[in-house]
Amino acid sequence: MIQQNVVKVGMADLNISSDGGTLRTTGLGSCVGLILFDERSRIAGMAHVMLPSSEIARESSINLAKYADTAIPELIERMKGAGATTSRLIAKMAGGSQMFAFAMQSDAMRIGPRNVESCKEMLMRLDIPLLGEDTGGNYGRTIEFDSTRGILLIRSVQLGIKEI
Repeated sequence: MIQQNVVKVGMADLNISSDGGTLRTTGLGSCVGLILFDERSRIAGMAHVMLPSSEIARESSINLAKYADTAIPELIERMKGAGATTSRLIAKMAGGSQMFAFAMQSDAMRIGPRNVESCKEMLMRLDIPLLGEDTGGNYGRTIEFDSTRGILLIRSVQLGIKEI
């Protein structure tokens, strides 16, 4: 997909596009790339969520984009500021891989699956429908969201290109 207006979203970052652009993030392993989209206004947002909960934060100033429980509300606020309507938001997501195999499957080592669970819990709590996902597995992904078509493009070395 080649578009001139590409908004890059880094790790533990979030951003919006309100002018028909494409949102892109790379390096999704255990991280989750979460898309929120208001189709009527064509306002899209993407968060690159690294961890499930800000309760484990050790930094004095929390990076809201880093945690599922803080990134999603922050993304909604930014989108509303650009003219999106919360009741029209839909979600798509990708990532949440279990990148490494461990002999003991402690909850602390399940970062990818916990990120997915936490994002889904927040979406449910906020009454935002999840219309598509490509999560799990043990491989990395790069995603692009085309806000003109409402399509999430997922690229992985193992499985090629997929659209949801």
